[in-house]
This record gives sequence, structure tokens and C-alpha cells, in this order.
Amino acid sequence: MSFSDERLQREKVFRDPIHGTITVDNQIILDLIDTPEFQRLRRVKQLGTTSLVFHGAEHSRFGHCLGVYEIARRMCNHFQRNYPSQQPGDGRWDDRERPIALCAALLHDLGHGPFSHTFEHIFKTNHEAITRQLITSPQTNVNRILRRCGADFPQKVASVIDHTYPNQQVVQMISSQVDADRMDYLQRDAYYTGTNYGKFDLDRVLRVMQPTKDGISFSMSGMHAVEDYIISRLQMYLQVYFHPVTRSLEVILDHLLMRAKYLYQHPRMAEPEFTPRLLMPFFSGHFSLNDYLALDDGSLTTYFTHWKGAHDDILRDLAHRFLDRRPFKSVEYDAQTAKLLPRLRDLTTRAGFDSNYFTAVNSSYKLPYDTYHPQASEPQTQIELRQPDGSQVELSQVSTLVASVSGKEAGDQRFFFPREMLSQEGDELFQPLYDEFQSYLKNNHLVDPRKEKHHDN
Repeated sequence: MSFSDERLQREKVFRDPIHGTITVDNQIILDLIDTPEFQRLRRVKQLGTTSLVFHGAEHSRFGHCLGVYEIARRMCNHFQRNYPSQQPGDGRWDDRERPIALCAALLHDLGHGPFSHTFEHIFKTNHEAITRQLITSPQTNVNRILRRCGADFPQKVASVIDHTYPNQQVVQMISSQVDADRMDYLQRDAYYTGTNYGKFDLDRVLRVMQPTKDGISFSMSGMHAVEDYIISRLQMYLQVYFHPVTRSLEVILDHLLMRAKYLYQHPRMAEPEFTPRLLMPFFSGHFSLNDYLALDDGSLTTYFTHWKGAHDDILRDLAHRFLDRRPFKSVEYDAQTAKLLPRLRDLTTRAGFDSNYFTAVNSSYKLPYDTYHPQASEPQTQIELRQPDGSQVELSQVSTLVASVSGKEAGDQRFFFPREMLSQEGDELFQPLYDEFQSYLKNNHLVDPRKEKHHDN
């Protein structure tokens, strides 16, 4: 049976705040959505700790994956209507690629774990690798459904995720500098955070897309719509994704899981009831796909609630800070002021905080747009504009706006520490330490956190 044989007699429609409606007209897609593996994504937040800063950001990976599918579906429709292939190898769109494109779009984030990137950092998992395993493992419901399209179909879908699929049009639909993934999360995250930074003319960008032999390009007339997309993405990173309070809570979450893992590996230090069974395979470094699928944001939050009553002072403190939203404070630093960080850590330790768990450095930088560098470890595909004569030119060569940000990292480096280091009223014993700590911030041109203009609501 082929993908086209499973077309629904009546379309299924999902109401969506970003796209209005998301249309499913194939039983394969509908069955994939109904699998336990995909339904788990309802319980994994798209933006992790960001909802503790932008309270509306409660949306899930489930909604995002549906949105990426919808954009990919619209891309396929646009290509088939306007650029259908006339003969093999002509660089136009072959609609036989539609099933693989739609399934890859829908499933591209299937392997995300709870709190996503923080979890990956602690337990050395890789959501893309796990996504491929969930797609290719005969043990999963997803795999069994995909195999209805052919024995090799799951592997083809997985190869889109790891960028090895031979048709670059399909790969770039899902992963490129202007792809369905980024176009959905920018608009979705902007909507749910209540910001305007990520908004751009999605319809216009889709209309000016064109398939080529090497992937996807854009008509020259759509240059300004693509510019708008790139600047929107830059603003979202600076104002939302790199928000200092979000990063502070990620640091606390990171250290909370790090402490729990340490206590598990040193049982004589932990209380007898310390048995987080769902996390134990990850603490030991030996976990199965079923172990991974048992975790979501809710299961971890349940453990955090339990740890608020832990005997271990550090675990208990960090659990309270995370669940009760008591973020660390932070200061920016640079190459000149980085030499002060050991002294700041020392003062924090002398004030009674373990600097391994109550201080951290975090560097968050993003390239708004980068030209192609073949020697890079993960080279980016260029954004190509097609000129009226059929030739192509790279975007930053004709866009002054994009050229001004191309290849230039945006972001900052921050040192995180307990907010108690700024104010310990009535604590005369440690007051000299707090005064010295703050003098370093003020006299050495580090930003005083109490004067930051970022949101800290």
C-alpha cells in the first residue's frame, strides 16, 4: 500500500492559533499523530523554562510539530502547482517526494525530552539521534505505521532528519536557514510569549520559494520578505530565547539535575527514599527508548516537588528555587572582566554557597545569518535569490540589511550567582563579603543586575 492509497475521504482539521487550520487528508499522518510517541509531545513544552518569564509560553512540541507539517504541506502544494517536474533531473518538484517531506516535518522533533536542551546537556542525549531511533526502531508504533508505505520508508524519513536524504529540496524544507521548522517556531513563540519580534510575512515567503536542482531558492522579488524573516529571528533570539532570567532558570534546572545525579551515584550521601525510578536509567547512563518515552515535563516536575523536602540541603534549595521561581541574578562579562570571576566564586563560597551549584557561566550567541563555509563542522545552506535571467545570487550580496548582520554573532556572556549576594539585611557576619562582592560588580564595569532593563517579572 502506498501513501496516496490512504487518502482520507474527508479531511481532518486541527484548529490552530498560528495557521488558522491545519489540514490532514491522509490516514498515515492521522495515525502518526495518534501514536503514544507523538502524543507525548503534548507534555513537553516548546520553550522549556521560558514560561517562567513569559507566562503565556505554555505551548507544546505537539503544536509546533503540527505547525511544521502544515507549512511543509503548503510548500508541497505551492511547488506542485507552480513548479511541477516535467522530466527527471529538471530541478523542479516531484510530488512523489510529498509523503517523505510531510512525515519528516511532522516527526522532526519526536525525540525531544523534558525541558529539551537542559536535559540533553546533563544526560548526554541527542534529540535528533533519538528521533531517528523512534522512526527506525521496529518496536515503535511510529515505525509500524511508516512501514505501511514500504519497508525502507522509515529509513528515508530518518535520513531527512540527519540531512543525508538525496533530494535536497526535501531536506531544506525541514532544515535550512529558511525552513518550515524555523518559520513555525518563530511565529508560534512570538504569539505565545506575547511579543511581536518573531512576526514576519509567512505567506509571502512561501509564495516566493522555488525548487532548484540543489534545494530551494527565492525569487528576487521576495528579498524584502526574507530580510524581514531574518531580522525577526535575530530579535527573537535576543529578546526571548536569550533572556537572562530564562537562562538563569535553565542554570538552576541544570544544577538541580546535576545534584540529583551526583546523589544517586553517591548513595551514602542520599536519604534512603531517594529513588527517582524514571530517572535512574539516565543517572546510570543505560536507558532504552521506553525509558526515554516515559519522561516528560510533568514527570520531572513531580520529582522536583518531592525534592523540595529532600534531606540534602543543595538539592532541596535548588528545587525550591526552580519551582518557586527564585532565579539567580547575573552580570555580563567579557574578556577583560572574566579574570574577576574566580574571586566572585570565592566570595560566594565563603558566604555559604557551594559555587559548583550556585554559580555558573553561560554564553549565548547566535549568527542571525551566515554564508556557506564548506570547512565548517556544520555548514549552513545559503539563501539564494533567483534573478529574472535565471541566475542565482546569495542574499547578503544584494541585501545591505542582511550583509550588515551576516556572520556577526549576537548575544552575551553571563555570570550567574544567588541573588542573596546582593542583599543580606541583618546578616552582619557576612556583610563584608556581600559588600566586597558588589564592589567588584560596580568598580570593574560589570553590569549591576539591579539596574538591568530586561524583564524580571
